[in-house]
Amino acid sequence: MGKSTFFLIPTFVFLMAKSIIIQPANSAELRKAIFGVRREVFVVEQEVSEEEEYDEYETSSFHLAAIVDGKIVGTCRYRSTDKGTKLERFAVLKKYRGKDVGECLVRHCLDLVHTEHHVYLHAQVQVVDFYAKFGFEAVGPQFEEAGIQHYKMVLESIARST
Repeated sequence: MGKSTFFLIPTFVFLMAKSIIIQPANSAELRKAIFGVRREVFVVEQEVSEEEEYDEYETSSFHLAAIVDGKIVGTCRYRSTDKGTKLERFAVLKKYRGKDVGECLVRHCLDLVHTEHHVYLHAQVQVVDFYAKFGFEAVGPQFEEAGIQHYKMVLESIARST
């Protein structure tokens, strides 16, 4: 009886990374969806009151939606203030954290405001390092906002020139 030779051929499964689409949330349907994301993240998870979460700047801010597989999974907004351009309300649904959604939102926001003179945000203490990867630097003392500890962060180039 002859010898049989078996070859094990490795099988590779390639998982295509889901694409993340960032777009303006300028329709009533998208606004409702991003407010749902913010409610889940800030009101439910972090126990921020709805009165503090939804403020007088909703209509004057520019809102972005992060979409994966047709679902709104993240959001942020930016607005002009007397101190410059403030990036805020970054929120990503728990299931999608660590999957580049937040990174895409920050990068897109920075692309949109790149000509602004002074860009800043208020970062919750647990995400200071996340924003530092994009060139933000903590300035000033830690402070409380909506019952959560924050640092004011500005773009490094701006922090050095002021």
